[in-house]
Amino acid sequence: MISVDEAVSAILSAAAATKIEKIAIGEGAGRVLAADIVATINQPPFRASAMDGYAVRFADVSAGARLTVIGEAAAGSPASRAVGRGEAVRIFTGGAVPDGADHVVIQEDTRKDGASVVITGDQSRQGNIREAGIDFAINQLLKRKGERLTAIDLGLIAAANIAAVEVRKKPVVAYFDNGDELKEPGENLAHGEIVGSNRFVLDALIRAWGGAPHYLGRAGDSPDAVREKYAKARGADILVTVGGASVGDHDHVRGAFADAGGVLAFSKIAVRPGKPTWFATGPGALLVGLPGNPASALVCARLFLAPMIEAMLSGNADATLATVSAKLAAPFPANSAREHYLRAAITDSGAGERIAAIHAEQDSSLLSVFSLSNALVRRAARAPALEAGAPVEALAMVRPTA
Repeated sequence: MISVDEAVSAILSAAAATKIEKIAIGEGAGRVLAADIVATINQPPFRASAMDGYAVRFADVSAGARLTVIGEAAAGSPASRAVGRGEAVRIFTGGAVPDGADHVVIQEDTRKDGASVVITGDQSRQGNIREAGIDFAINQLLKRKGERLTAIDLGLIAAANIAAVEVRKKPVVAYFDNGDELKEPGENLAHGEIVGSNRFVLDALIRAWGGAPHYLGRAGDSPDAVREKYAKARGADILVTVGGASVGDHDHVRGAFADAGGVLAFSKIAVRPGKPTWFATGPGALLVGLPGNPASALVCARLFLAPMIEAMLSGNADATLATVSAKLAAPFPANSAREHYLRAAITDSGAGERIAAIHAEQDSSLLSVFSLSNALVRRAARAPALEAGAPVEALAMVRPTA
């Protein structure tokens, strides 16, 4: 039986980066860049008016000055002439400031009089012009390789006049659940049958973590049924099995994978919940075997599947389980010999501190507790009892969205 850190290390060392593809920026939200983004233009590309008014020479605009209007500059329609002494160009927000002008008088400080404009307000300083490149300059590095794109990033890249980006392909995560007792939601349940709920959570988590989920269906409790699912998983980057991770007479997933040429890396982890979680390599994919109990499956998916997907997207095999610090809302007893991940609700105290409230019920079959949680509090093996207010480390279940 190996530790959580040893299991993560073994998984990440086996997770090779996915291939690179080029996609339109409209498809880029949440994707991981495979190349730096460098601006191809200045933004704005030209001196632009920040206000509606008149483009002038600042030296000409003392209060009461009368200037001849020689043209107009709307957004996308620049003026045809430069501004000379005693002249002005009617300009609108976003319009290109004509040559010769170094100031825009806002229209509230002017009065139109035939072919002239009269300056009615004092102009204490030059302004209302956005210089070319004040947002970013040509050849400026905007986003680095390995960064995950947010909604704002897409706008930034578009503003840099870039239509497509190189990203890592989403790892295809094929998965199936296992067990004759599992039924679909809405079906009538016979005595001894339960609804198979894990796959719905797993599908959403794989998407949130950056993978492309592919559900293979449900395998019954027979070697042939499991072998059929393995055959359907060809071409996937990762294969996840849910259930059948133990060594009972009806647990066939591990043996069938070995028969197909898979090589077992480890079969037990010193973690609670999820001790039977296993990991194997080949043929064709990396395999994570999750227990069937909901809490065990989802905690171990967060601990081992999420960093595997991240490593394939970033190419970083040295990633660790990033935690946040919080303070316990209530005392908590000493831990056992296995590292424990406890479902908890973390909130902001209002004073800049995170408060972790660990739920009293932590049975590995309970989903209702998970629905009230947003994090997993990490307790080291044989950690001592803690008082309220003691510091703890926690993992967020899902990456914040853009």
